[in-house]
Amino acid sequence: MKRFVITTALAAIAAGCAGPAVQQETTATAVLEPRSGSQVRGNVTFTQAGPDIVRVSGNFSGHSKGPKGFHIHEKGDCSDPKGMSTGGHFNPTGRKHGGPYESEKHAGDLGNINFNDKGTASINFVVGGISVSRDKPDGIIGRAIIVHMDADDLKTDPTGNAGGRVACGVIR
Repeated sequence: MKRFVITTALAAIAAGCAGPAVQQETTATAVLEPRSGSQVRGNVTFTQAGPDIVRVSGNFSGHSKGPKGFHIHEKGDCSDPKGMSTGGHFNPTGRKHGGPYESEKHAGDLGNINFNDKGTASINFVVGGISVSRDKPDGIIGRAIIVHMDADDLKTDPTGNAGGRVACGVIR
């Protein structure tokens, strides 16, 4: 009798372990450091939230008040003092510049970050058109994230007229 109970209990435990696989979240992060003589810094986390949805969250400091352009750029190279080694906006589908929720936009067009009167900002939003991957065409790992000097107008191609690059970080 004891052998039957133990065997049955072990079988039940094993069956529970063989249930549906738990999908792990895929995340990547970037630490942004000042460029172009600024004091802008930040941390960003990208989390794959669905097949075509990425959650973008982060905190920033050191900028003037107001909206500032925020983009993923082609190359994960922040070596240039002005952030120019990152290339243009990440645009694997060859589209025109736009807002983060427009059908016509670069994959790297994330819109604006709104800094408060203390020069800080927090973000937490979802966006499509990118993946937290290195191997997919829309993958962002190994690319750079940039905060710009000015607001992105969400229409001027290819830059959004967002001005200089004041913070840069490589997405890892």
